[in-house]
Amino acid sequence: MVDDKRYMISVSPKSIYLEARSDPGKGQYVFAYTITVTNTGTVAAQLVSRHWIITDADRRVQEVRGAGVVGRQPVLKPGESFEYTSGTSLATAVGTMHGSYQMVAEDGTEFDAPIPLFALSIPRTLH
Repeated sequence: MVDDKRYMISVSPKSIYLEARSDPGKGQYVFAYTITVTNTGTVAAQLVSRHWIITDADRRVQEVRGAGVVGRQPVLKPGESFEYTSGTSLATAVGTMHGSYQMVAEDGTEFDAPIPLFALSIPRTLH
């Protein structure tokens, strides 16, 4: 991991439960999440891939890796942000997500941008 202020990416997640797409009787809880990725460094960088770790309340873990996000590999100049919405399904009413984005700076430096842990939960489940 590069520890250099030139290569700084801020990741801000928010999630929401999608009741209309869920079927609790069948153990299917669907969540949407919106992520804002902001280049807080001083060098332009491209988001090339993602790595998610999704954990449900029964400690079942799904790992998801893939190119870009929502079919894109955005290039962020210093100060620029990219926002997207995607979703996931859990077998329990509560879970968490975290991970990282793999970035490549315009100078060729590769680095990871950590995605902080955030909760997935149906309303009124967590305090």
